[in-house]
Amino acid sequence: MKIAIAVKENWQQVSGHAGQTRHWLVFDCEPGLGLPEPQRIELSKAQLPHYFKDDGPHPLHGTELVVAASAGDGYLRHMEKWGAKVLLTGETDPLTALKKVLAGEALPDTRFDITTTLCKLRDLFSLH
Repeated sequence: MKIAIAVKENWQQVSGHAGQTRHWLVFDCEPGLGLPEPQRIELSKAQLPHYFKDDGPHPLHGTELVVAASAGDGYLRHMEKWGAKVLLTGETDPLTALKKVLAGEALPDTRFDITTTLCKLRDLFSLH
């Protein structure tokens, strides 16, 4: 299972506003093999889901699960088109979030994020 976690520029904290997140840790997880080393992916502005036109390959294509601190409805719909489920969490540590997901444990609830509210307004006019 390919799992992508949105992270801040320091690669150490789960990031909110997934549609605008440039930094991603991508884990190719296989049952019984422990935690794999993440692939670090840095998206260009054109590759950000808010701007990407789905007109070619994307570094996050094939991801089955996306973990982020927040995301708008347009982002959720966009990822659904890619075949990815999105989990939103208040967990700040990407490895802790990954371990909980793999263990089937619930992730902590999200924290309030004003950008999510703004995204919901923007998503009313979204292409996705």
